Amino acid sequence: MADFLNSIIPNVMDKPDLLWKAFVETIQMLAITTPISLALGLFLGVVVVAAKPGGILQNRAVSLIMGKVIDLFRSIPFILLALLLIPVTRRIMGTFIGVRGAVIPLLFGTVPFFTRQVETAMAEVSPGLIEAAQSMGCSPNDILWRVYLKESIPGIIRGATITVVSLIGFTAMAGAVGAGGLGNFAISYGTRNQTDIVYVVVLIVLIMVSIIQYIGNKLAAKATH
Repeated sequence: MADFLNSIIPNVMDKPDLLWKAFVETIQMLAITTPISLALGLFLGVVVVAAKPGGILQNRAVSLIMGKVIDLFRSIPFILLALLLIPVTRRIMGTFIGVRGAVIPLLFGTVPFFTRQVETAMAEVSPGLIEAAQSMGCSPNDILWRVYLKESIPGIIRGATITVVSLIGFTAMAGAVGAGGLGNFAISYGTRNQTDIVYVVVLIVLIMVSIIQYIGNKLAAKATH
């Protein structure tokens, strides 16, 4: 088996420790940024829905400012966003390279994205349910947390799944600016004609995405019932 692998992926077999280190770095980036991104995105999504015109806590200024800021960060390609945030990342994290240096750009890339996913999911809640809750004297907070969020859980789970899949892609792109991980590993050696390393990294990323997608679909289906 080892001889067979050496014949098809010789450069990978020559650097197993580096591949493992890159994989661990990617997992670390995901483990740090995923819960923070989902928590912040969920909170901001609720605020956006509540503050929008016609919302239960409508606030034109809050809705306008948040909408513009979210759209601004969503419109910037991630690789450029990471470069723009280097001074901020260095000030907050003390460095802009490695796993620590990737955290801030990854958060700025995923939080606005998930915020819109949450907003979309909550927008699908039937207005009749909101009106019924209001007629029963429910407070705005009760409507937000017990009606909007409860009814939109499947959509939020699907949005979270898409966000984590996008985050995996962002971690790979972050490797181009020195964040480490699988992206950096593939770029470092793929540009040296060691294409088998690129193929293996792509395969690993595809497996990760498939696992996340499978788990997300199962959770969404369970929440729907």
